[in-house]
Amino acid sequence: MFKYAADRLPVAIILLLSVVDFSLYFLIENLWILATFWVVMIIPKGKICAWNHHHQHTLTFKQKGLNRLLEFFYALHTGITTNLWMLHHVLGHHQNYMDQTKDESRWQRKSGEKMGEVEYTMVVAATAYFRGFKVGERYPKLQRMFVLYTGVTLAVVTVMAYFNPMATLFLFILPMATGLLLTAWATYGHHSGLDTDNEFEASRNNLSRFYNITTGNLGYHTAHHHEQGVHWSLLPELHEQIKNKIPAHLISNKVM
Repeated sequence: MFKYAADRLPVAIILLLSVVDFSLYFLIENLWILATFWVVMIIPKGKICAWNHHHQHTLTFKQKGLNRLLEFFYALHTGITTNLWMLHHVLGHHQNYMDQTKDESRWQRKSGEKMGEVEYTMVVAATAYFRGFKVGERYPKLQRMFVLYTGVTLAVVTVMAYFNPMATLFLFILPMATGLLLTAWATYGHHSGLDTDNEFEASRNNLSRFYNITTGNLGYHTAHHHEQGVHWSLLPELHEQIKNKIPAHLISNKVM
């Protein structure tokens, strides 16, 4: 079922959170409880964005149907639907991150100036679907799947909102919006200000144990860009192989 055994625990936790969401949808009517749950879960659900990212690079399951089902639940947590990150991130950003005239997550303005953190977050989040769709013009099959499953997700959320609008707002719509914003915000520190043609000088790395446990080793970012198809569980090993090529100032241990 799983391609890598390391995915079992994070997927189980994420699906358990989905069970909690749907349980609250059917059982809780108190708006204060629903609103409090949304606020409390902003950061935990924000971490799910990293796992959705990993799934787009290396599919979690051997079976296509299970991957599509998992992506539906990821979308409800993060606001990122099937193939959006495949197009925008895997086939877009990873090909163009050292070219700020093309990068789908570009941190430079057209003038060449560095965007501020808030500006970058808003621009990348607001343009994510459009830029992903544009990349899809080169990959029509992936683009069609992206449009189809985005439509399915929107339809399901719309039906839920019809029957229980307030629960849908706090349990799904707001988490999807904040998830997309948090995803964009989290990527700012990965590359911003690093204008270079050297792949080993183009990413910042965070070796904090807590950060990497909660994000699936996303802190080993140079290794991730060096070989983007490597499963997240193997990134520390790859980092050890290339760390002597990474400038010291691009390696930190921030707890985030």
